[in-house]
Amino acid sequence: MNWLLKEEPTHYGFDELVKDKKAVWSGVRNALAQKHLRAIKKGDRLFYYHTGDEKAVVGVAKALGDAYPDPDDESGKPFVVDVAPVTRLPRPVTLAEIKADGAFQDFPLVRIARLSVMPVTDTEWTRIERMAAKL
Repeated sequence: MNWLLKEEPTHYGFDELVKDKKAVWSGVRNALAQKHLRAIKKGDRLFYYHTGDEKAVVGVAKALGDAYPDPDDESGKPFVVDVAPVTRLPRPVTLAEIKADGAFQDFPLVRIARLSVMPVTDTEWTRIERMAAKL
C-alpha cells in the first residue's frame, strides 16, 4: 500500500528524518487517521507531506515494520509505526498543484484536508512522482 503522512516541517521536517535515518511516527489522535495508520505494513511506501506554510509533498519514506500499539500510551489504543527516509522528491509537489489537477478530486488530501494519515492509490502515487519530476 501507499500512504501520505503529514507533518509540520518546524516540528519534524523531512530533512530531520534523513538525518535521524529512522523515526517512530506517533502522536496521531484522529480516529480515521489512526485507522489508516493501523493498516500500515512493513515495506509500505509513504509520501512525506509538509503542512503549515509549505503545504507540499516533499519526500518518500518507507515503513520499517507493521504499525504497533504506542508503547508510551497505557490505553493501548493509539498505534505508531517506524519509518525511514527513501528519497527527497526532485521538487516539492504543492497542495495547490494537486488541487488544480482534476485527477485528484477524490484524493483525501483534497477532500479531508485535516487528515494526517491517508491512503494513496498507485495511480495517485505515480502522478505525484511525475509532477515532482517536472522541474
